[in-house]
Amino acid sequence: MDVFRMLADGTRLRVLWLLCGAEYDVTALAAAVGTARPAVSQHLAKLRLAGLVTTRRDGRRALYRARGGHVRTMLAETIQTVDHHLTGTPDHD
Repeated sequence: MDVFRMLADGTRLRVLWLLCGAEYDVTALAAAVGTARPAVSQHLAKLRLAGLVTTRRDGRRALYRARGGHVRTMLAETIQTVDHHLTGTPDHD
């Protein structure tokens, strides 16, 4: 799957942004982004297939987190670039 296509969906972008800061289970993510659990589960599956998130088990719960610093850096740069484009802020060299 194309990584940037994964970021084109607003819900997936919000989910990944949250996962850059902490681990979440599906229920907590669904509440945080205001989306139904089944939809969040589908988004997480796509993000896992794209290699953007990792999963670990904690008892019966699956906890999700962004995969490493490269994903966090890429996401922060992408959001900053879009923000600059939308606000007309000049590019940095």
